[in-house]
Amino acid sequence: MKKTSLRKEDKSVLGYTATAVALHWATAALIISGFALGEYMEDLALSPLKLRLFSYHKWIGVTVFTLVIFRLVWRAFHPAPAMPEKMPAWEKSAAKAAHLALYALIFIIPVTGWLSSSAHGFQTVYLKVLPLPDLVKKNKEAADALDLVHGLLNKALLALFIMHVSASLKHHFFDRDDILKRMLRFRGPSA
Repeated sequence: MKKTSLRKEDKSVLGYTATAVALHWATAALIISGFALGEYMEDLALSPLKLRLFSYHKWIGVTVFTLVIFRLVWRAFHPAPAMPEKMPAWEKSAAKAAHLALYALIFIIPVTGWLSSSAHGFQTVYLKVLPLPDLVKKNKEAADALDLVHGLLNKALLALFIMHVSASLKHHFFDRDDILKRMLRFRGPSA
């Protein structure tokens, strides 16, 4: 009986809440979709299709921006589970730094896209119903600079994403700890 209650207790310590898990995977899916769409449409000739794809790309960005704010608020009240005791201190520090960088990029990239769209003179109308205010006036030089920054930040996010996934797989297959599993299961309804 003691083993059963310990296992149940371990799951609540190791697992995230269902909301945190859903936000994590929804954000990941949207970022992958937005990145792939951005890469695809970048070299398309100006056409109604390209403009429609840009709208979808911007909608994804606004959604990611909204989700990251919600994730940060959720995280403030529902801290992440503790890292495994056997994990070296340098690895814990690296994981914290990587997560901070991921959150920063996930927050900043949609903002640079929004700024770029404003500088190009194209207002973002979320899901064709909610017009977002332009953050800057139309300015070609600013638009070109923001496009460059937006692209570079996306490349940095891609590199960090690859490191994040690689680290998760390393923990699962080589270290055999619960780092990956805790994002695949969640605490029960009381969490």
